Amino acid sequence: MSKREFAPDTKIIHGEKHGMNPYGSLQMPIFQTSTFEFENTAQGAARFAGKEGGYIYSRLGSPTTTQVEEKVAYLEDAEAACAFSSGMGAISSSTTTFLKAGDRMVADKALYGCTFALFSHKLSQFGIDVEFVDFRDLAAVKKALEKKTDMIYFETIANPTMKVVDIEAAAKLAHDANKDCIVVVDNTFATGLICKPLNLGADIVVHSATKYLNGHGDVIAGFAASSNKYMATIKGVGLKDLTGSVLGPQEAFLVNRGLKTLTIRMQKHCENALKIAQALEKDSRIKNIYYPGLASHVDAAVIKKQLKNFGGMIAFDTETPEIAEKMMNNVQLCTLAVSLGDAETLIQHPGSMTHSTYSDAEMEAAGFSKCLVRLSVGLEDPDDIIWDVLQALDIATK
Repeated sequence: MSKREFAPDTKIIHGEKHGMNPYGSLQMPIFQTSTFEFENTAQGAARFAGKEGGYIYSRLGSPTTTQVEEKVAYLEDAEAACAFSSGMGAISSSTTTFLKAGDRMVADKALYGCTFALFSHKLSQFGIDVEFVDFRDLAAVKKALEKKTDMIYFETIANPTMKVVDIEAAAKLAHDANKDCIVVVDNTFATGLICKPLNLGADIVVHSATKYLNGHGDVIAGFAASSNKYMATIKGVGLKDLTGSVLGPQEAFLVNRGLKTLTIRMQKHCENALKIAQALEKDSRIKNIYYPGLASHVDAAVIKKQLKNFGGMIAFDTETPEIAEKMMNNVQLCTLAVSLGDAETLIQHPGSMTHSTYSDAEMEAAGFSKCLVRLSVGLEDPDDIIWDVLQALDIATK
């Protein structure tokens, strides 16, 4: 029988079988169990010693989570992946596993608010030095790396500024400065369909699977993907001992379901967002608009070589914070809510919501202000979304 290497789009629908589905149901069952039975004490001892595969306790893995981990690994061209109960579980586990007192991290200034809070407010309490740099400025990154650096961290498409970092260049700078420096990239906004950071030199990719990977607004989940070596350490230390941020079987089942439509959902998100961004760019009441698909984007050259598509996230500045607030309070179709990647279009105010962990000065340094509005473009008709944003702007600017 001939053998074919299937495309990621196919693999994330079918997954691997492994004989873990004993009754042959189309969907991987929900293994709602905390522990697993051993045939005898020797088998239990062998599994605990790592000499035999198989399941021990659901904090360490279950068939339901195994399948979805394998699918995320396919998506990211990774050797392995690890599921977590939240995106912050993935981020915390994938960073603190490898950092210790006296180590140093260089991170981008524009990050998800809770990531920024972890790095800026908490890591220092454990004796870890963190320097924040604008990763768009590679000369500044290179200068920061003159001091021995153990890890760098940034986002493929930055939240909320839509900055696109040159992953290949940043990873090379880090590895040239210290071959053991670990490059961690948050790929939530892009997903492996739009960008594969591991193929560009990153060592570890993290995701909030709450967003596009699940795509239905009914799960909190996260993933990390990397080499077998890194993932074994993250699972054995970061997940098992440090955070205990274990993805439950119900949530794993739902993410597994969501991944089956990821390809068609992302295509629609991208098509809608491009049309909406092009329409909003023409409105004089919007002072600046940030979307990777616009020719006006400052990182257009990097985007062209690095992204296969442009994502479903848009950000724009109004004239004042008051206009931004009034506009968001008058949308009729868009939902005023944080998160992103859902079928519904979500609108929110980073400065007072997801990025309220930033001071005004830190916001300015990261490239945004309280005039910024973030739009997670859903799967509705794009003309309806355009109408809603513009009618809300009409009310806000009267």
